[in-house]
Amino acid sequence: MRPEFHIFVSSVQKELAEERRAVRDFVQGDPLLRRYFSVFLFEDLPASDRRADEVYLKEVDRSDIYVGLFGHEYGVAGGKAPSPTEKEFDRATAKGKTRLIFVKGSDDKGRDPRMLQLIRRAGDELIRRRFQGVTDLTAAVYASLVDHLEFTGRLRTLPFDASACQRATLQDIDPERVSAFLRTARRERRFALKATTPTEDALAHLRLLDQGRPCHAAMLLFGRDPQRFLPTAEVKCMHFHGTQVAKPIPSYQIYKGDVFQQVDEAVDFVMAKVNRSVGTRALSTQAPVEYEFSKELLTEAVVNAVAHRDYDSNASVQVMLFSDRLEVWNPGELPPSLTFDDLRGPHASIPRNPLLAEPLFLTRYIEKAGTGTLDMIARCSAAGLPEPTFTQRGGQFILTLWRDSLSKALFSVQGISERQRQAVEYAKQRGQITNNEYQVLLGVSKRTAHRDLNELVRRGVLEKVGSTGRGTAYVLPQGVIKGPKGP
Repeated sequence: MRPEFHIFVSSVQKELAEERRAVRDFVQGDPLLRRYFSVFLFEDLPASDRRADEVYLKEVDRSDIYVGLFGHEYGVAGGKAPSPTEKEFDRATAKGKTRLIFVKGSDDKGRDPRMLQLIRRAGDELIRRRFQGVTDLTAAVYASLVDHLEFTGRLRTLPFDASACQRATLQDIDPERVSAFLRTARRERRFALKATTPTEDALAHLRLLDQGRPCHAAMLLFGRDPQRFLPTAEVKCMHFHGTQVAKPIPSYQIYKGDVFQQVDEAVDFVMAKVNRSVGTRALSTQAPVEYEFSKELLTEAVVNAVAHRDYDSNASVQVMLFSDRLEVWNPGELPPSLTFDDLRGPHASIPRNPLLAEPLFLTRYIEKAGTGTLDMIARCSAAGLPEPTFTQRGGQFILTLWRDSLSKALFSVQGISERQRQAVEYAKQRGQITNNEYQVLLGVSKRTAHRDLNELVRRGVLEKVGSTGRGTAYVLPQGVIKGPKGP
């Protein structure tokens, strides 16, 4: 049988020659892997008059899986041009290939700065696995390829949400929760089943039974005590007064129960602590209250974490409110075919737990069209807040909602200098800053001040107003909260 998946191994050939051969030989020698995978190594090709870069980039296009072995060397590059390894990684990313990254060494001492930059860039989107030698590498490759077979359905084991919850029976399902769900689903999505539908029939209709036993998704949605079977299926909420994790934690709550309860209580926790303003009764007998984050934005952030998390992980969903941001930590990672850039545009909905996501959709907690991140971006924009940021840290996918569009932490993400930050703080206090004021404040030349201020304008941090010359000033964009007026 011809292998179904083609693997392209990318690395600096000379430095990692042994590791490259080890990956090829291991896959070809393993009884399971060789049924599904073939491996391409550039050095296995016969001599040819074709350009090398044409050959390897076409092989990336032809492959299904990109395996990147990143060592200490960056590889040959002409001038500032990217190395073949970086070109291959970029091509695999652009083509939506499954990318598996393995980094040699336990630390980054002595690593070429350009390779370190590539490793960090890859790590922002993917989980990187480190290895010391060939044995570590082949074990990690084996685990990753088996995960791929399970993810693509080639290994016929049921996914987590569809498999039976060990020791659970129908007696562990709360019929009142099922009835309440059916009433809401019928009202919100015109769901076919009535609230009086027997519990077992409702679960069968939703595909939440595995040979007559409740599956994990059923317990998370309707269980009397889900944490009895799934102890880490909870949301930990923390509030810090500063911008860093620090003990003692001023406010700390752990929310259990079914997933609907977890989402509702986590959102209420944050809503009770974010800034809010009260308007006048000019248009109504009740004074309007406007919150820093809308409830819809927070619900989208939390429910995405609960619905898409990896429930095989021993970690819990964490919601952490800092003085400048809200972070939602979700155990798991993006599907291999998605990148962070994909989340900022229209993209397919690829739920990790589809049987869990379906009832959340039916009750309008989520949409299934891959619009969750787009909705959050739009809501932040409407509220005058920066776009959310997405990062991968170890086994955690982290969504960050920024409270202050001019926070120091956000500046570090955007690459804004300390000098520019001081200028923006000056504008926050006094309402504006001019080129002359920038020169005096920072002790720089007129030309440097002009360059720095225009860069802030380009990034959307400041806006340029007035005519050219002495009448020009730089102000905060509309919607940004300014500090108290200076003297």
